[in-house]
Amino acid sequence: MEGRLANMWRLTANESKFVETALQSELRVDGRGLYDYRKLTIKFGKEYGSSEVQLGQTHVMGFVTAQMVQPYKDRPNEGSLSIFTEFSPMADPSFEPGRPGESAVELGRIIDRGLRESRAVDTESLCVLAGKMVWSVRIDLHVLDNGGNLVDAANIAALAALMTFRRPDCTVGGENGQEVIIHPPEEREPLPLIIHHLPIAFTFGFFNKGNIVVMDPTYVEEAVMCGRMTVTVNANGDICAIQKPGEEGVNQSVILHCLRLASSRAAATTKIIREEVEAYNRERSLQKVKRHPTLAKSEVSGPTVAVKEEYRKSSDQEKSAEISREHVERLKLSPEELRSSKEQEAANFKGGPSNWDPYSEAMDVDSLKVSLASKADSITKSSSKKKMNGSGNAQKDDGEISAEEVTGDLGKKDTKHKDGEMTLKDAVKPKKKRKNKS
Repeated sequence: MEGRLANMWRLTANESKFVETALQSELRVDGRGLYDYRKLTIKFGKEYGSSEVQLGQTHVMGFVTAQMVQPYKDRPNEGSLSIFTEFSPMADPSFEPGRPGESAVELGRIIDRGLRESRAVDTESLCVLAGKMVWSVRIDLHVLDNGGNLVDAANIAALAALMTFRRPDCTVGGENGQEVIIHPPEEREPLPLIIHHLPIAFTFGFFNKGNIVVMDPTYVEEAVMCGRMTVTVNANGDICAIQKPGEEGVNQSVILHCLRLASSRAAATTKIIREEVEAYNRERSLQKVKRHPTLAKSEVSGPTVAVKEEYRKSSDQEKSAEISREHVERLKLSPEELRSSKEQEAANFKGGPSNWDPYSEAMDVDSLKVSLASKADSITKSSSKKKMNGSGNAQKDDGEISAEEVTGDLGKKDTKHKDGEMTLKDAVKPKKKRKNKS
């Protein structure tokens, strides 16, 4: 205890008198007004549930974790919320390592009372199996630099960490339905906590026997003030908790004045916290999208390509099936019906020397080949009956000559179509004719 008191920094009598005289003139050492708040900065870490808050020269870090435990017997359907504080000697020479001191315990109780009594966090949503398994949320607060008003900075750090925390998703299964399965973040997205409102703590310092009130006292002012009071309110103006340590008495009018100041400031502080949390969530969502750009691209474009390929295959199969059906129908026709169909195709033929295209829609090349082949087969069968004693070579020659005669007959009919235009004979006329053997 003696070593702790020796390490404490104390103001001289002249410095204390200077601070009190300046406050009587409504001036503060750092240039602020009596009810002005210091600059608030909130930062977040890479992991869920970590935050850093800097209020002027005060720097506090918060970290939230959760684990599965058995619930309390008097509250079997609710989870638990606990707060632990750590005052590092590097933050203040008066802080000793090891067991937390009175100031650390008091800080944790003030923040815990504001969160628990106001039921800001929905503890019933932390229940997994009633009476058996619930989530226990733990908030660790580490003081990195003591610049005064640790309560307000630690309270904001705890709220920011709770809003960015994500607990693992879990399901209940098994044979008896009593087995809890905790899913890793790779399988299921972690779930945020349900927070109904944000209880913001505001600390006031009293000077000159309670006649002077300042908001957000600094480290120097805390060494001079005769008392302090912490008020916890939300953006709606609801009073969540009031903490008044010390033996110094305060008038009722002063307390009401402090409550009005805290209510007017709570909405602005809540807005700052929510904006910072929303910016952090947007940044995390962008990082998830950029983590696997090639995978996301393949997942999006893969089904489209597959559908296109299947569509092409199905369309090709339909076209081939239609062509085969047409060929079968043409083979079943008699020679006279084939000749009439050929005459009709020749009449519907469209083309000319300038715009003729063998691959255009005006002529079906496949059907033309099939019809010529069927006509040639019928003529060869008739010639084979007449010349039973001929040789095999003669039969082949007759078959070739008969095919040419067929093309000649078709050419004579097609020449009557139009004068000066390319006919069907020109389209199917072979480049080199084979001469008949004598």
